[in-house]
Amino acid sequence: MKRLLLSISFIIGSLSYSMAQKIDTVLNKVSNQPFAVSFAVPDGNYKVTVTLGNKKKPGQTVVRAESRRHYSDMVTTKKGKYQTVSFVVNKHSPVISGETKVKLKPREVEYKNWDDSLNLSFCGPVPAVQRIQIEPAKDVTTVFLCGNSTVVDQENEPWASWGQMITRWFSPQVAIANFAESGLSCTTFLAQLRLDKILTQIKKGDYVIVEFGHNDEKEKKAGDGAWYSYSRNLKIFADRVREAGGNIIFCTPTARRAFNADHKTINNTHGDYPEAMKTVARREKVPVIDLTSMSTAFYEALGEEGSKKSLVHYPANTFPGQDKPLADNTHFNPFGAWEIAKMVVMGLKQINSPLVNSLRDGWQDFDPKHPDNPDAFVWYMSTGSSLTKPDGN
Repeated sequence: MKRLLLSISFIIGSLSYSMAQKIDTVLNKVSNQPFAVSFAVPDGNYKVTVTLGNKKKPGQTVVRAESRRHYSDMVTTKKGKYQTVSFVVNKHSPVISGETKVKLKPREVEYKNWDDSLNLSFCGPVPAVQRIQIEPAKDVTTVFLCGNSTVVDQENEPWASWGQMITRWFSPQVAIANFAESGLSCTTFLAQLRLDKILTQIKKGDYVIVEFGHNDEKEKKAGDGAWYSYSRNLKIFADRVREAGGNIIFCTPTARRAFNADHKTINNTHGDYPEAMKTVARREKVPVIDLTSMSTAFYEALGEEGSKKSLVHYPANTFPGQDKPLADNTHFNPFGAWEIAKMVVMGLKQINSPLVNSLRDGWQDFDPKHPDNPDAFVWYMSTGSSLTKPDGN
């Protein structure tokens, strides 16, 4: 990938406010490295308006929130000039009610996605922030994401997933609430009470998007499999979401980069799981996005070698402390996650979802058979890197 810039972000402060009134703070900060700011707020959706720029210096700023949810590409401001960026952030904690909480994995406990604050981060060559305004956003549509490591907001570089990139394409009328985690199956997602937490926040007309399969196919106890436990669990998602007044959407699992002996075509490593999901979708009248087919076409279009540029494939010494190559054929880097997010948006268009009415200006339709050029993709890192592979495969 071109111009991957590595910097360590730092917290400049944690501010606690009552949300009865709008937060309006003048930051007036410009830096040569990423920085972050946090606001302690209750669970909910918040409209964030950031004024970018600086009186004395030009700025080049990228805006993200929580665990690297991407909200704006680089905004360039001249000295003394300003631009505003507005978006909606969903903030959620593990608490469901009383002592009942989401059963987080140990590594999740420190994730920004699950803490008590709304976290904003600013990166790019010269991040410059003049002002931050935050207010409750009660009349927006929330899209809850359920899934595994291909969906989760990955906390550290160079790992990334489509759930933290799709935020870039939605206007402030839509909030993306990502409840996915690496290594989860339908079974473990439900057992960890993540859907229970979603159902405490969902309101009539909201959406729940479900992508599972990678880890479900590894469950081997009696009753497991594509046509029994997996299918049954998908119906549980559909039934409970609909009972709460929400809209359910299925996504078949993203393909693994597993080329056949012809070095041109991708092997289906998911077996019956994509078809099982489609079968449940037909029976229960659930819209389904075929990410398996789209990601397969994407890999094949890039080719056996070129497709490595969409995943965590890096030579030794690319990142601090990395004395061995990274070669992961399941987990995406920022470019791959960016492309998969575009596939999800295209899937929403194909199923005629009303959500596409809230796409930001500048969206251009995407064909996975003609992917973007990975060598032209620029990603400015907002955190330190981690060599720890996400759970699951």
